[in-house]
This record gives sequence, C-alpha cells and structure tokens, in this order.
Amino acid sequence: MKLFVSLMTFATLVIASSAALAANDNAAPDLVAQGKALVMHGMCHDCHTPKTFGPQGMGFDWSKTLSGYPAAQPLPPMDKQALKPGYWVLGSPDLQAWVGPWGISYAANLTPDEQTGIGLWTADVFIKAMRTGKHMGEGRPILPPMPWEFIKDMSDDQLKAVFAYLKSLPPIKNAVPQPVAPADVK
Repeated sequence: MKLFVSLMTFATLVIASSAALAANDNAAPDLVAQGKALVMHGMCHDCHTPKTFGPQGMGFDWSKTLSGYPAAQPLPPMDKQALKPGYWVLGSPDLQAWVGPWGISYAANLTPDEQTGIGLWTADVFIKAMRTGKHMGEGRPILPPMPWEFIKDMSDDQLKAVFAYLKSLPPIKNAVPQPVAPADVK
C-alpha cells in the first residue's frame, strides 16, 4: 500500500510540475534547469541517490547524486515470502533495492559514466526507454518500483530536459548489480 501511495504521489507531482513547466517554458528556457526541476519534483533521488544515516535520520549523499545502488553494498536479510504475489513488496533501508514477485531490482546509475551509467545513451534511447519500459528502449524490462508507466506520458521536450540534466551531472563509476529473477534469489 505504501508503494502504491508513493507511486501515486510521484505521478501527481510529475503531472503538476509538468504543467507548471509547460506554462513557464518561455521563462525557463534552460533545458538543464528544467530537467533538474523535473527530477527533483519527480523524487528520482529517493531511489537513485545513495543515503547517509545520522542523528537526524536518513539524508541524501549528494556527492553520489543519482549514482544508483552502491555496487559494493550487500543486501540486508530479506523475507523471501516477498517473492510471492500478494505478499509485501520490500525495500532496502536506503530505498535503493526492492524485492517483490519480479525478484530483486536495484536503482540504476543515472550519471553519464560511459561504462556504468547512461553515458553512451542518446536522448532518443532515453525517451524510448521511458516510453517502452525497456532498458535502453529494447532490452530487459525496467522493473518496479520505477514508475515508467507515469513517466511515459511526459512530453518529448520534458524527457529531453530530464536527459540533459542527467548528462550534466559528474560521471560516477558505480556498476549497479543486475536484477535477480525470483528463481535465482538466494
């Protein structure tokens, strides 16, 4: 239920920020700034930016902005019942790894690193991925909780703005683990 509420909140924010940006296109012609606004309002950092934990609770590690699930970080123990439909969908404590009937999914590295991020992607590949729900527009499925079903309704200009912002970030080398199918979860 929490995941559903989070996804619905995300969709509402994307639609609201999309409308605001569309109405304000002439006032904010900078594509990168528009993309950053969409990423911030779309809450992409919640899953794709590593976290720090301190006395105030969880915070974002801005030195690793949108670099995805840390490659060297082991998963905490999980209840494998979550692999069964109708059970809970579970998230790691930092919201960067998820387990459900699809298996295990990890938040991707969205920085422009050419080996481990989206550095070799073009705007067309990015748009196709967001429209089809397929990695690079034609590969494996983009797995939950990534709400591509809502993102696909953004305009090409909005998706190009998001892509321009992502490409403006410093590249961070971080080879996020590949998804794990339910039968392969140990």
